Amino acid sequence: MEKACPGCHLISNKNVCPQCKTSPLSDDFSGLVIVLDPENSAIAQAMKINKKGRYALRVR
Repeated sequence: MEKACPGCHLISNKNVCPQCKTSPLSDDFSGLVIVLDPENSAIAQAMKINKKGRYALRVR
């Protein structure tokens, strides 16, 4: 089951965020943004994302 990090919003199958090491991750999230080029993405900059990956728009 996929979960999202409440800190950086990264979506992962792990119990601890592989990017920022936050635990626990939440299974209550909505929206999906796939970032391929964070340097040139306005959405990535607005969400303060600096690494490629799949991110949730909202994490509860």
